[in-house]
Amino acid sequence: MDKKSCEIGQVSLNTAQLLVKCLEEEGVKYIFGIPGEENLEVMNAVYDSSIEFITTRHEQGAAFMADVYGRLTGKAGVCLATLGPGATNLVTGVADAHSDGAPLIAITGQVGTERMHITSHQFLDLCKMFEPITKRTKMIVRPNTVNEIVRIAFKYAESEKPGACHIDLPVNIAKMPVDSNERPLMKKIPPKEFAELETIEEAAAEIFKAKNPVILAGSSAVRGYASEALTKFATDLKIPVVVTMMSKGIIPCDNPYFISTIGIPQKDYVNKVIEKADLVIAVGYDIVEYAPSKWNPHGNIEIIHIDNRPAHINKLYQTKVEVVGDISESLLNIERRTTAKKEPECALAIKKKIMAEFAGYFEDISFPMKPQKILADIRKVMKPDDIVISDVGAHKMWIARHYECYKPNTCIISNGFATMGIGVPGAIAAKLINPDKNVLTITGDGGFMMNSQEIETAVRIGTPFVTLIFNDSNYGLIKWKQIDHYGKSCYVDFTNPDFVKLAESMNAKGYSIEKAEDLIPTLKEAFKQTVPVVIDCRVDYDENVKLTEHLKEIYENL
Repeated sequence: MDKKSCEIGQVSLNTAQLLVKCLEEEGVKYIFGIPGEENLEVMNAVYDSSIEFITTRHEQGAAFMADVYGRLTGKAGVCLATLGPGATNLVTGVADAHSDGAPLIAITGQVGTERMHITSHQFLDLCKMFEPITKRTKMIVRPNTVNEIVRIAFKYAESEKPGACHIDLPVNIAKMPVDSNERPLMKKIPPKEFAELETIEEAAAEIFKAKNPVILAGSSAVRGYASEALTKFATDLKIPVVVTMMSKGIIPCDNPYFISTIGIPQKDYVNKVIEKADLVIAVGYDIVEYAPSKWNPHGNIEIIHIDNRPAHINKLYQTKVEVVGDISESLLNIERRTTAKKEPECALAIKKKIMAEFAGYFEDISFPMKPQKILADIRKVMKPDDIVISDVGAHKMWIARHYECYKPNTCIISNGFATMGIGVPGAIAAKLINPDKNVLTITGDGGFMMNSQEIETAVRIGTPFVTLIFNDSNYGLIKWKQIDHYGKSCYVDFTNPDFVKLAESMNAKGYSIEKAEDLIPTLKEAFKQTVPVVIDCRVDYDENVKLTEHLKEIYENL
C-alpha cells in the first residue's frame, strides 16, 4: 500500500479520519458511546469534526439512543464502543434496532490485525458476534476500503426494512494513512418504486367484493410516511382501521374509522373486529410486531398485502394479492378503482364499547393509581405532537391499549425485540431531535433501574425530558403472566431506592405522587423544568389480573 498520507484540503488523513469524514458526508450529527483505548484515533478525529459525541454511562444506553434516533428520523443513528466488553454491551440495543426496523450503525474498536490469529487480551470475533443481529457486518482491513464500507453500511441500514449494520476497526488499521485519491462517497437517495398496475387492479377488485374489510396497519406505513394517504383511504372507503403498537398514530385516534391498537397477549375487543372480517388489508404490516397466528390462527382470512416489500413467508399469512411499491401511491391508486363500503356498523359498535370502558376510569381517584387513569391523565397533558417513549413491561400493555395518538411517531414502543431499558436513553434521543416538544418516557421501576444512570447524561447534555415511573416493586409483566398461568408468582419482587433522591443526586429534579389528583399538575410543572425530571407514581397492578378476567368475559359476549 502507498505509505504516503493523503490530503483532503490541507489536512493529512489516516483511516480513522477518513471514516469520520464519511460519517459527516452521511449527515451524521451525533455519535453516542464510550471512548476506549482501541478507538482513540476515531475519537480524536471526531473531536476535529462537525459531529457531536454524546458520552454515555453505558454502551447499551448509547445503542438505544442510536436506535430511537434512527426510528424517529429515518437516518441511521450511530453508536460507538471499544472492543471486547464495550462491544458486547452494545448488543441488546443493536438487536432491538435490527428487529424493530430502526436504522443504526454500530462502530467498534478492535485489536490490531497482528494479534487476531492468537489468544489475545479482550479479543472477540465481533463480526461473527454481530452477524445475526445486523443486516451487514464488516471489518476494515485495508485503509482504502473505508469509504466503501461506510457507504454500504448506511445504504443497508437505511433501506427498507431498515436495521442495524456494524463496522469493526482494528487499532492498527485506524492509524494507517489512506491514499491521496480516497474521498467519502456521495450519498444517493434511491427513487421511489411503484406497484404494478395489475396488482393495483386486483387489490381494488378484492376490496370491491368484500363485505366486511378491515385495515391492519403496521410500522412500515409509518416509515413510509403513509399516514395522510392511509387516513384518506380508510375515511373515503369507510373501512375500519386496527393498528399495531409500533404504528400508533398512523391514523388519528379521533378519526371515526380508527378502532384501536392490537397486540396485547390477551384477546381484546379489537381481535373480534379482525375475526369478523372477510378481508384484511395489511398496510405496512410486519409479522415481527404481532404474529399472524394471533389474529389469523386458522389461516382462513383473505389478505391483501400493501407494502414497500413483498410479503413475509408464513403459513398463516398467505396473501391473495401483493401490492409492492410506495405505500401512499398504492393506496391512492387502489382507492381510485374501487368504491366506498357501507358503514362498518359491527366494528363501530365495538369501538363504542371500548370508548365507554375507557371513559369509566377518567374520574377514578383511587391510590395507588390505576394504569388506565394514569394514561388518561397523561393524554390530557400531552399535546398531539408531543412524544411518549414506552419502556417494556406491564405498563407497555396499558399504553398500547389506552394511550391513543393523533400522529405517527408520537408513541414509541419497542415491540419487535421488546427490550427493557430503552425508555430513558430513548427519551434522550427524542429530546435531542425535538427540543421544542414535550418528551415523556413511561417506564416500570424494573426497566428504569436498567439504564437510570443515563439521567446523568441527560443532565450533562441538557435534554430536559420527564420520566414517569410506574412503581410496583416487582417485574409486573412477568408476575401478571405467572398468575395467568399458575395462579401464583415467584422471584419477581424487589425493593427500590428513593427515586426522588436518586434523581436529585444526579442534579435532576424528582417528584413523588401521593394522591391521584396530583398527577396532572405535577406533569405540567415537570414540563416547565430546564433539567430532566423523574416522577415516582405508585401503580395498582391488581388491574392486570382484573383485565385478564374482564377480557375473557367481554370476548365471549361480543
